[in-house]
Amino acid sequence: MEVLKVSAQSQPKMVAGALAAILRGKSTAELQAVGAAAVNQAIKAIAITRGFVAPNGIDIVTVPAFSSINIDGEERTAIKFLVEPR
Repeated sequence: MEVLKVSAQSQPKMVAGALAAILRGKSTAELQAVGAAAVNQAIKAIAITRGFVAPNGIDIVTVPAFSSINIDGEERTAIKFLVEPR
């Protein structure tokens, strides 16, 4: 499974392009975001991705979940989005 890390400065269209490439390869992806602004960018990217892959007949499903990650030796709570073709 591919893991894409999304930050508040991530461009949703760029993340969507990477996510679409993964999904076209019939794989599952995980987006990780820490903080409200990063989660916002991740959700935008998922919505844009749906528009990118729908013409190829790919419908996607997203499952949000909490995840604990380690950033610079500090334990943080992230929101992860599991994205896969339906």
